[in-house]
Amino acid sequence: MPYVKNTSSGPAAAGSRSSVQHFEVSGEEAGQRLDNYVQKRLGEVPRSRIYRVIRKGEVRVNGRRAGPETRLAPHDKVRIPPVRLVPREEQGHPGPDLMARISAAIVYEDPKLLVIDKPAGVAVHGGSGVSFGVIEALRAQRPGETLELVHRLDRDTSGCLIVARQPGVLRVLHALLREDGFEKRYLALLQGKWELGAKRINAPLRTDTRVGGERTVRADPSGKPSLSEFRPVQFFGKTATLVEVALLTGRTHQIRVHAQHAGHPVAGDAKYGDAAFNEQMRALGLHRMFLHAHSVSFHWPQGGEFSVNTPLPPELAAVIDALAVAGTARGKARPPRAPGSRHRAKPPRAR
Repeated sequence: MPYVKNTSSGPAAAGSRSSVQHFEVSGEEAGQRLDNYVQKRLGEVPRSRIYRVIRKGEVRVNGRRAGPETRLAPHDKVRIPPVRLVPREEQGHPGPDLMARISAAIVYEDPKLLVIDKPAGVAVHGGSGVSFGVIEALRAQRPGETLELVHRLDRDTSGCLIVARQPGVLRVLHALLREDGFEKRYLALLQGKWELGAKRINAPLRTDTRVGGERTVRADPSGKPSLSEFRPVQFFGKTATLVEVALLTGRTHQIRVHAQHAGHPVAGDAKYGDAAFNEQMRALGLHRMFLHAHSVSFHWPQGGEFSVNTPLPPELAAVIDALAVAGTARGKARPPRAPGSRHRAKPPRAR
């Protein structure tokens, strides 16, 4: 079947089954993730089904299997298999509680983008057992807008999440992500005393491993290049260290696996962490993974800086205080407060 170039007859009628579709990626579409590209082509199909057909290898890019995170290049040829299109009324709707949480979490907006201080426990989008996430809630609240995630956060990670309000803005920010022009910094509490100083961890990651059917990432020389910069911020004796991490690449679970690789797993991480340490932190009030995306910054290509940061949420700040009190009780001086632990988010600088 010949490829369709920059055109489509549009999604099939809701409730019907689409035919096999072939497309050639245009210059304007280049840089999109494969899952977003397929979602736009299929319209009413739930996100969970999009992931299913991609991971089963039914979606092909240039005749080969590709992961949902694959960035498309100009002239890539994409094959999309037949998929049943579900009527919108059968898909359900984000609940009022989720809608209210996401609305309250918007910390900045302008005509180009939104910034969400994403709560832990909320997925950025539906799929993998979750019907709705941040993006579905925003689209339900703003039906007249074209909203797309610029990047992603793990479900159990809190903090800065950027959503583009225009297709052109999405392309610009994706280009900055590819060209290392997008700075993302996180705060994480790690097991033990970090004695590596300011440390760049260069450990390739394999993101295609499954254990018991569940995706698991591991450090492996055959993996994708992955770089993280760790800097200690606050020490709690030999028990734990608060660190700031700058992501130089954006692999799945990168900070969590690099921390594990360094011998200092993230507190509260059920997948890559230490069970005994997690139990110790639970006794101090930690009931989630201690990983918070606290700042994002970049320069617009046409000029002007954008920078936003959010403080540690109260449940994580309380753990820092508990660790400090425990250290004081052992006769040690109370360490300085972690940056942002009890302060309001700084307003974004956007020009």
